[in-house]
Amino acid sequence: MLVERRGNALPIEFLARVGIAWAVVCCLLMVVHWSLIASGRFPDPDDMLRLVQVRDLLAGQNWFDLHQYRIDAAGGGVAMHWSRLVDIPLALVIFVLTPIVGTAAAETAALVIVPLLTLLTAMLLAARIAWKLLGDEEATLTSLILVISIPVLFQLSPMRIDHHGWQIVCALAAVNGLMARSKCAGGWTVGASLAMWLSISMEGLPLAAAIFAVLAWRWLKDRGERQWLVSAIQSFTVIGGALFLATRGIGDLVSYCDAISPWHLAMFAWGAVVLTVLAKMEPLPRGMVFAGFVVAGGGALATMFAVAPQCATGGFADLDPVVAENWHQYVSEGMPMWRQTLPVALQYVVTPLIGLVAALNLARQSHDWLRRFWFDYALILGAALLVSLLVARAGAVACVLAAPPLAWQVRSWLRSIRAMKKPAPRVAAMVAVACALLPTFPLVLLTNAMPAQASLGNGRIAAIVPEPPKPATCEVKDVAPQLRTLEQGEFYALMDIAPHLLLTTEHSVVATGHHRGDESMKVLIETALGSSDEARDVLSERGTKYVMICPSLDELEIYSKLAPDGFASELREGTAPEWLQPIKLDGETGLKVWAVQ
Repeated sequence: MLVERRGNALPIEFLARVGIAWAVVCCLLMVVHWSLIASGRFPDPDDMLRLVQVRDLLAGQNWFDLHQYRIDAAGGGVAMHWSRLVDIPLALVIFVLTPIVGTAAAETAALVIVPLLTLLTAMLLAARIAWKLLGDEEATLTSLILVISIPVLFQLSPMRIDHHGWQIVCALAAVNGLMARSKCAGGWTVGASLAMWLSISMEGLPLAAAIFAVLAWRWLKDRGERQWLVSAIQSFTVIGGALFLATRGIGDLVSYCDAISPWHLAMFAWGAVVLTVLAKMEPLPRGMVFAGFVVAGGGALATMFAVAPQCATGGFADLDPVVAENWHQYVSEGMPMWRQTLPVALQYVVTPLIGLVAALNLARQSHDWLRRFWFDYALILGAALLVSLLVARAGAVACVLAAPPLAWQVRSWLRSIRAMKKPAPRVAAMVAVACALLPTFPLVLLTNAMPAQASLGNGRIAAIVPEPPKPATCEVKDVAPQLRTLEQGEFYALMDIAPHLLLTTEHSVVATGHHRGDESMKVLIETALGSSDEARDVLSERGTKYVMICPSLDELEIYSKLAPDGFASELREGTAPEWLQPIKLDGETGLKVWAVQ
């Protein structure tokens, strides 16, 4: 029978187990990522722009000023929706190490140290669930399962300094709060974790709503459990308001859809007041309690529709239609799971599904408090999986929440395998376990076993296992010294290249792939799709000095397909108009740069 282990929150034995696993993983990650670290190659443009934001902060930009003034400088810059909370550990490492090793080395250290510490925090929080409720071996397995999940590991590897890793940590911290013996302390932990998550990214709102729904269900089933929801919503409101004041201040009270705004805080406060009063009125008929939930939720929704009705459809509600059609729909991580390739979908769906079944089995085999916890856990994991099906980039949270129950399931499978007498079934079972942990394993075997163009029924393997991505041939950092010698000015550069320019030079850019700057993104896209004469008029009016492209980038290919006779297509084909003067770049690079005449 499954039981709860009581004792210290983080005992030495537990810390040693996770610490050893983390140290081994860190060594492996450093070996695998060494060339990227040494060459300064980032996994995503967002990581580059995050470092630019931290540099600006350390250079004296106001704490509450989140503008990137070198993006659309002609329009006054772009206000980013990112939180300063994520900047803090990066800025601290750089600030402390710069006097010792210099700025460049300090930045490199921050790019390694902060993601690995985020990984350690995630491993501790995930393994703690298994250690307290399942056992020692399950805790170790949880740590290992977490780091072999590609969606999770991608967000927690060196050079990955964007906010997604901290979202994972906040989700795990909230679930850890549900294990607390004290309803008040547990509720406040849950609420504080969710408040920090939403302060970092509004992507956490759907799962936060699911967790609050689970706490409301606890209250409806057992009136003695009402303190969970009351404490959580109080903490959520108080901590959320404090974080807003600490990171945004009172100088920016605009009603945003993609970041916590005053109207969000009003929604949270309404819910906190209603639920606190409702709890004081207990005992009440169950119907009255449910009606109180409706009043709390309905009042919150009424606030949104009264103040920011456009936000009802999500954080990208205000996105310009041109940008939505020609940019956002091509950002695969923001699309539903059915828009992903088969290998990507398998990585995001298989382990959460197995973890969900395992959590339900744990609930069935448990009793009393543990039964309730694992059932609630299954509901939360199911909600996380559903969110990931709608927005692929949310899938890492579902994968990490699946790790503890999946560890229990794997240990059960391994016990059964050890009991097998015949080698053939044992090998087959081991392969099945490997496929559960590494869902793309069968596709890898299939690819290696058959030619890439071999027929498979009425299709081809190439349709199942897509070709690897094109190698990067355009490294802005390789030509940055030469670009820095040019007269400072604005670059009309592809959105995927623009963050490289901001990071390695002092030049400005028309736009980057960040939706708050959709006005300048629209200018860039319409210029790319329009004629070269129209492009000259637009760039001359803006005072743009340079044009830069990388012919092999998918972004340029998309523009060329959408407008075969457009400005971007001409540049891609090497037939630049006469008003662009080529700038010869030293060395071997796929980049093409022109000066606007």
